[in-house]
Amino acid sequence: MELSIYGSTGFIGSKFIKMYPFHNRIKREERKPLNKDILYLISNVGNYNLDIDASIDIKTNLSILCEVLNYCKNEEIIFNFISSSLVYGSLCPIPANENSICTPKGFYSITKKCAEDLLISFSKTFGIKYRILRLCSVLGKGEKKVSNRKNTLTQIVNKLKTNENIELHGERGQIREIIHIEDACRAIELICKKGRLNQIYNVGSGEIIKIESFISNAKEKLQSKSKIIYVDTPKSKTEELKTNFWMDSKKLNDLGFKNHFNYKDIINDICN
Repeated sequence: MELSIYGSTGFIGSKFIKMYPFHNRIKREERKPLNKDILYLISNVGNYNLDIDASIDIKTNLSILCEVLNYCKNEEIIFNFISSSLVYGSLCPIPANENSICTPKGFYSITKKCAEDLLISFSKTFGIKYRILRLCSVLGKGEKKVSNRKNTLTQIVNKLKTNENIELHGERGQIREIIHIEDACRAIELICKKGRLNQIYNVGSGEIIKIESFISNAKEKLQSKSKIIYVDTPKSKTEELKTNFWMDSKKLNDLGFKNHFNYKDIINDICN
């Protein structure tokens, strides 16, 4: 299997290429795939672009996807689409499985779910095959474009390093599922090789952790003097996801996937 990779310069894409360098990188301005197997990672991250420009998520998450799909009207194409756990929204029961009803909130989450639906509809119309991969929070060393709007836990660790105070939104005791970047890439590679066609796969670690515990462990490792301050959740993030959220990744595990990293490994990786 040789993949045409769209979005190879991002956090996941660049790590994936480093781990599996024999795949083909599609240049940012190009739309035509070089192989029948596609790995599509192009995406914005987070429900925050609405503050800047309401069209950003539409352009990046939908318009570019449609431009690529124009070259995929071929029944031999297999389109592996990287989505997000955020499409589940705040109302689905946990752990969320691939058949859970999605109720996304916010422009990012809605456009990611819309992209999934567009891909499924296109595939049925033009006879191509697809896989949709819904990833939980992916963390690890090497993520450079972090902020309060993107990859928040890594940004929190960066603040701990400089003894800045940490602002947390919402209730105490929130639970999340995280996965190390290398485990995420191994899961993606496995699904692209062995995953059933026309299926959705959750990509999670199966290991849940309280956000406060994550911060506490990182704070102890760094000997940080930062304090945690709880603030109201901004409107753009309200109901984006359940207070406590994790996924059922049995379909992925049935392919033989096992994590190489736990949450302590992730913390050590980011802190070093």
